[in-house]
Amino acid sequence: MNHRWMVLWGATLGATGVAAGAFGAHGLKNILLPSSLNVWEIGVRYQLIHAMMLLILFALAQLLDSRLIPRAAQLMAAGTLSFSGSLYLLAFTGSKWLGPVTPFGGLLLIAGWLTLLYAGLKIRKMA
Repeated sequence: MNHRWMVLWGATLGATGVAAGAFGAHGLKNILLPSSLNVWEIGVRYQLIHAMMLLILFALAQLLDSRLIPRAAQLMAAGTLSFSGSLYLLAFTGSKWLGPVTPFGGLLLIAGWLTLLYAGLKIRKMA
């Protein structure tokens, strides 16, 4: 099965995560309050961690016969967009309506990790 999308999303999230980190460190440090800059940095951290995770899941999907691995990747990609994206908007705008979006993204990330755990328990042989 073709799981190329995992590499594309992982690379896109990785590149934009590095750019967001640099932007925060150099472009926003004199603009945002320290608390907002901290929120921005948390978004960057989670984005980069899960960008790498998508690449790892792509490699696992090539080696292991499990439909759960791509499902975990889907959950992590959606969770990263929701979690980190809402933190970036929150840092920039301070909009309180974003409050529920961040935990929802976090739940998607947790669901992705738990799906991977379940996949690990179900795997019996190498593909």
